[in-house]
Amino acid sequence: MEETERTVPTVPQLFEAVAGWAGDETAVVFRTAAVSYAELNTAANRLARCLVDRGVGPDMTVAVSVPRSIELPTVLLAVLKAGGAYLALDPDYPAERLSAMVADARPLLHLRTAELALPAPAAGVDGGADGADAAHAVDVLDVVIDDPVFRAECAARSGDDLTDAERRAPLLPAHLMYLVYTSGSTGRPKGVAVSHAGVSALVEGQHRHLAPGPGDRVLQWAATGFDASFWDLSLALFSGATLVLAPAADLLPGQPLRDTLARHRVTHATLPPVALSVTEPDGVLTGGAVVSTGDALSPALARAWSAGRRLFNGYGPTEVTVGISVGQVTGDEEIGVGRPLPGSSVQVLDSRLRPVDPGAEGELYLSGPGLARGYLNRAAETATRFVADPAGPPGSRMYRSGDRGRRRADGELFFTGRADHQVKVRGFRVELDEVEARLTAHPSVGLACALVEGDLATARVVAYVTLREGARPPGGTAVDSGAAAAELRRHAARTLPGHMVPSRVTVLDHFPTTPNGKIDRAALPTVRPGGPARPVPPGEPTGPGTAVEAELCALVARIVGADGVRPGDNFFDIGGHSVLATLLARQIRRAFDVTVPMRAIFEAGTLAELARTVALARASGA
Repeated sequence: MEETERTVPTVPQLFEAVAGWAGDETAVVFRTAAVSYAELNTAANRLARCLVDRGVGPDMTVAVSVPRSIELPTVLLAVLKAGGAYLALDPDYPAERLSAMVADARPLLHLRTAELALPAPAAGVDGGADGADAAHAVDVLDVVIDDPVFRAECAARSGDDLTDAERRAPLLPAHLMYLVYTSGSTGRPKGVAVSHAGVSALVEGQHRHLAPGPGDRVLQWAATGFDASFWDLSLALFSGATLVLAPAADLLPGQPLRDTLARHRVTHATLPPVALSVTEPDGVLTGGAVVSTGDALSPALARAWSAGRRLFNGYGPTEVTVGISVGQVTGDEEIGVGRPLPGSSVQVLDSRLRPVDPGAEGELYLSGPGLARGYLNRAAETATRFVADPAGPPGSRMYRSGDRGRRRADGELFFTGRADHQVKVRGFRVELDEVEARLTAHPSVGLACALVEGDLATARVVAYVTLREGARPPGGTAVDSGAAAAELRRHAARTLPGHMVPSRVTVLDHFPTTPNGKIDRAALPTVRPGGPARPVPPGEPTGPGTAVEAELCALVARIVGADGVRPGDNFFDIGGHSVLATLLARQIRRAFDVTVPMRAIFEAGTLAELARTVALARASGA
C-alpha cells in the first residue's frame, strides 16, 4: 500500500473527525427542520449498514433520487460510508437521459423517495446520436428510503462509525466517490469518475481561503447532479459549519435567492455569475464570502459583490474534484482565477507540451490529487484527455482541459477561452456537438449547427438545420409554419436537459460556408425569420386581446429574443428559462408597477394567463 493510501483521509474519515468535536453543532437545516452533527452521523451510519447488507462496497455505484431535504446529506454520506459512490439523478432531466445514465453506470442500487421512481423511457424513442432505439434496459434494485419498513430496519442498526472490517473491503482514497455526467462531444453524456483522493486537498484549500467554521452557514445552491454541490457540502460539513438547503423555487436567481440568503443568514455561498448578475447584493452575505464559478466574472459584478464581503473566483472542470484554483478578487484589477489548490498544478503549455512564457497564452493542463480517474466506459476518450505528465513523476497524468489561459509573472492564472465547441450557458457546461448530434438524429435533418446567443443572463442555445433531400418536414407541415422548429425542439427535449434544448431552431435551405467549405457561423441569421413561433390552432386569436397582453408580449419578445410572440405562447416553450423568468418579473414590476410572484410565471400555461394575473394585481393594488 502506498503512503498516500494510508495517510490521505476519505470522506467518511473527514466527516467523522468533525462530527467527533462538533456533535452538538447544527449540521443541516431545511425549512424549519434541523439536525446536529451527531444526529447526522448516527443516521448516516445506520443507513450505511443497510446498504452494506445489500451489497454496497468500494467502487460500487449507487443511484440517488432524493429531493432537496433534510435527508439528502444523510443519504449521500451513507453511500460513501458504506464504501460506495453516488450517482445523483436530477428528476428534472428527461426520462430518456436519466435512463441512459443508469444504463451506462449500472448502479447496484437506486436509493429514492416514494415519489421519485426511476422514469422508464418510452419504447422506440431514439436517444443516441445514431438515432437507434434507445429504450434502455434498466434493472436496478429500488430502495425506498421513506418506506416505513425500511426506516424501521435502519433504526434498528448501530449508529456507531463503520469500520473497514464491516465494509465489504477497506475503503481507500483511490476508490470511487461520485459519478457526474456532463455534456459529451460524441452526442452522449459522459460519466466523470471522481475518487476520494482529492478531497483532503480541496478541504485544505477551502479552509485556507474561505475559513468556514462553527456558526457559519453555507448555502447548498448547486443541484446534486453537478459536482459543484460537493463543494457546498464539503465547505460546510468538513468544517463544523451549517449546510443550508432550500427548495429549488427559493434558489431562483433574483429576489427568491436574495430572500433565501437573508432569511437563513447565509455567510458562504458559491454562485455562478449569471445568478450574481440578477441578484441584488445589498444586505446579504455581509461580512461573509461568495465564490463565483462556472463562467467568466465581469469587473462590474466583481465590484458589486466584493463590497462588504470577500469575493473569490474559482476554476475547475468536472474532471477534477470540483475545483483546482481559487483566488480573491476586488474588481479593481484584472480578474484571474487564482492559484492552484494545495498539491495541485495548472500548467500553461503550447501544442508541443512545452511551458509558455509568463503572460503568453496556451492550453491549461491540470494535475494533482483531485484529478478524476477518467470517463466511465470510455477508455479511448480517457486516454485522449488524461495524458502523461512530462513534468511529473513516472506514471503521473494531467488533464488536457481544452481551456485556454495564461499565467502572470506572479503566478496568478487567467482563463481566456476555449479551444473547441464547449461553451457555458448560465453556468452549465454544454458541448455544442452533443446538441448537433441530437438534432441530426431526427430522420428529417441533414446537417445541424448550434451556437450560443445572448449575454450572461440571456444566454441560450440556438440551432440551424438543413433537411435531408426528399425528407418529410418535421411536424408534417410546411417548414415556414413553425411546426418544423417546434417538432425539432420536442425531439431535442427528449434527451437533452432544459439548458441544452435550443430555444430557437431555424430551418435553412443551405448553410453559408467559408472559402474552405466549413459552415460560416458568423454568417448565420441571428434573428428568426418572420412568422409565428408555432402554428396557430384553429380559433386561437393571432394577436393580443388587451393592452396588458400586448405590453406583456412585447416584454417577452425582447427578453427571449423572439418574433411574433402571442398571448397563447408559453413563456418557456419560446425560449424562456429560470434566469429570464427573473428578468421578466423585474420588467413586469417596472412596466406595470406590480409585483408578480415567480411561481405565477412558472405556473402560467400561456402569456394570456400571466397577463390576467398582472391585471388582477394592478386592480388590487398589489
